[in-house]
Amino acid sequence: MAEYFDAEHAQAVAALEARFAARTEWPTWLLIAGVYGGWFATLLMVRHHALSLHAAAPLLAVLCAWHMSMQHELLHGHPTQYAFLNKLLGFAPLTIWFPYTLYRDTHLEHHRDEALTLPGLDPETNYVPAGEWQRWPAWRRALWHARKSFVGRMVVSPPMSAAAVLAAAFKALRTRDRRYAPMWIVHGACVAALLFALQHWAGVPWWFYLLAVTWPALSLATIRSLYEHRAAPDPKARIAINEAGAAMRLLFLNNNYHLVHHDLPSLAWYNLPRAYHLRRADYADKCADFVIRGGYGELLRRYAWKATDAPVHPFGNGAA
Repeated sequence: MAEYFDAEHAQAVAALEARFAARTEWPTWLLIAGVYGGWFATLLMVRHHALSLHAAAPLLAVLCAWHMSMQHELLHGHPTQYAFLNKLLGFAPLTIWFPYTLYRDTHLEHHRDEALTLPGLDPETNYVPAGEWQRWPAWRRALWHARKSFVGRMVVSPPMSAAAVLAAAFKALRTRDRRYAPMWIVHGACVAALLFALQHWAGVPWWFYLLAVTWPALSLATIRSLYEHRAAPDPKARIAINEAGAAMRLLFLNNNYHLVHHDLPSLAWYNLPRAYHLRRADYADKCADFVIRGGYGELLRRYAWKATDAPVHPFGNGAA
């Protein structure tokens, strides 16, 4: 459900959605072509020895991180109104570890703003309930402290996130929860086919792709979520605005304007900057000035090795 400041704001947003770009969704179609085309072209150059594996790896990692941002747009109803078609457009498991269907379902659940950051309620929370924290061994606490810093998050968050997803899948298997069983079967088959094609067609060893492409891609993707939510009594004060530079805005498809996205979840990525600057001061007030004006460079300077905040949620004591 869209949230507007007033009738004038609603009219301004409606005008954005009436523009040619929004009616045709050509920027998103171009994005989809660019992501898949760039990924395939890079592999083609590796196959024909026009590009070395080590030179291709960072390009593929950036494209895979961009693909994850693209999936976020698809699950929010772009570029078509048909969820099944959008799913087909984003289903390819370029980053291997997270099935599109699972990402879609958990992310849409995350959009309940009243539950944001609360352990056990927000599936994307970066916090732990106090009771559970006390039972954890020291090594596990250390990992959670590390993922609260910029560098630490890039290093430990990808394996932690992948392990959590796989652990949840095995738990469902043990408890005979078959809700996502078809999804995992199809996803596993697609991953196997992708890794086989990479090894035998493109000449990219499967283990190299996992370690040198998907891991760095996940590391890049975790930068956005480092401090886009915080624990606060007011749900809107939990959502950040990050005034990032052009390169990071493009990589994250303007999702750095996170409060705008939460208030207007169906607004396409290319309209988020305009929507933000229409009411910039109002959005700063709404999130209690949770505005990172120096972009991700500011986060790196302030939190390279220092935690953004404590891993234990100050008032979210539910079961994780």
